[in-house]
This record gives sequence, structure tokens and C-alpha cells, in this order.
Amino acid sequence: MASSDIKTVVRQKYGQAALRAKTGGSSCCGAAPSTVCCDPITSNLYDSAQAGQIPEEAMLASLGCGNPTALAKLNAGEVVLDLGSGGGIDVLLSARRVGPAGKVFGLDMTDEMLALGNENKRKAGAENVEFLKGEIENIPLPNNSVDVIISNCVINLSADKDRVLREACRVLKPGGRLAVSDVVTRGEIVPEIRQSVLLWVGCIAGALEENEYRSKLANAGFEQVEIEPTRVYQVEDAREFLSGQNIDVDALAPQVAGKFMSAFIRAIKPAAKQSCCASTAATD
Repeated sequence: MASSDIKTVVRQKYGQAALRAKTGGSSCCGAAPSTVCCDPITSNLYDSAQAGQIPEEAMLASLGCGNPTALAKLNAGEVVLDLGSGGGIDVLLSARRVGPAGKVFGLDMTDEMLALGNENKRKAGAENVEFLKGEIENIPLPNNSVDVIISNCVINLSADKDRVLREACRVLKPGGRLAVSDVVTRGEIVPEIRQSVLLWVGCIAGALEENEYRSKLANAGFEQVEIEPTRVYQVEDAREFLSGQNIDVDALAPQVAGKFMSAFIRAIKPAAKQSCCASTAATD
């Protein structure tokens, strides 16, 4: 699938999710109540305390695979960038942690999600938040301007992950941190199995093998790379959904079990490299 085709599909999917959230439907299961979700990846990521801190529409629009705000260390006064911010759930949670002296940017390419994010920003009274329209392959921020980059199951959707990671390195300040949730694979996955599993794990369309993810981060200029699994998926997680797809779930299980996982990925931009990835400017 061409890069332009992937972006079109992603825009459509996330635009529809934003519209469903505005009408009280859950992003993960169409118009189902927010307490019921058929997707084992996007469900049950935020606790009740966090849910109580943000507008309900932000929670309903969540299509993430983890909770980077719970795992990332954010300090008062820091500048944070959320790649693929959607309805703003991670932006608003981060804004509370960095406080009024800090700033959180949410970057999204989908007009519907940006509108929903700004509406949720208004409802939350978050004055230290700014939503930006753009693509994660071309971040509209200057070099060395961000302390922390977070993202929630979005980098895997890009057709050019190397550029995304170079851009992330470029906009981070020296010593800045990348702290993202993403879906990764472990070990070899035969193409037939990957295509079948795509029916129940929409987020893994472009999921990288964990060692390939490490290599791409290193090539982009990052160091101290850590990949920490947060959820390891079994076919049983999706048995109910697969049952209507004419797929032999039991036949898939031995080849799929334990090979797909949500993970928390950490990396640091070296403090000594002031011009990391400067060749990939936002104006390219």
C-alpha cells in the first residue's frame, strides 16, 4: 500500500472515531457504550482517577495501545509533544503534570480530531495546551524545542517510520526524552499470520519487530533505548471478534501467541549532539 493510501485510510478511521466520540460512542466499538470495548488493545488503558481528570469525549476518542502519561516521567515546566494527539487524552493528562509553567503540543493530521481536541481543551480549561495540524513525518516545530515526546500507538501507522524518528530527534532538546507506547512484534511472523491477525489488531498494520525498532531509533540518533512490554496479546483476546471472520482461531494460536505486544519505548537524544537530525527540517 502506498504512503498516500495509508494516510488516507488513517485519516478516515480517526475522523470517524472523532465523530463517534462527539455523539457519545466509543472509538473502539463504533457506537457501543464506552464501558464496552471489543478491541483488546485499546481497552482499559486509563484508570478511573485519570478518566475523572479529562472530558469524557477525550476518553471516548482514544485509539491508543498504552498509557504513556502513566509511564513517562514529566516534570513541572517541561515542554511536551504528543505525536498523533487525537481527542487530546494524553495531551490533557500531560498538561496537568507539567503545570502552568509547562506547555503541551498535540500534533494531528485529522481535522475532526483537532476540532475534538480543541473542544476538550476548552472544557478542561487547559491554557497550557496547543493543538497543531500536521504530519508526524514533518513536525511543525523548530529544532531543539521539546523536552519530552510522547505518542500512543501512532508511530506504527506511519509508512516512513525512519523519518518520524529523525523528526522526533530533531525537535527534542539535547538530553530530551522519547517516551511512547506502540505495538511491536517479537520474533518472525509469517505473512499469512500477520494478515490474519490484522483483522483483530488494527494497530499492527505497520508494527515493527522489537529489534528493528531499536535499530531505527539508533539510526535516528537516539541512545539508551529501552522496550518494555506492557501487554502481551494472545489469540484468545480476540476470539469473539475472529469467530465471524471465517478464520480457524485454534490453528492460529500456536503461531501467534506471545508475538504481538504493546510496549513502552524509551530513548534519549544525546546531550552532546546539538544538531541531531537537523537535515530533516520541518520545511522539507
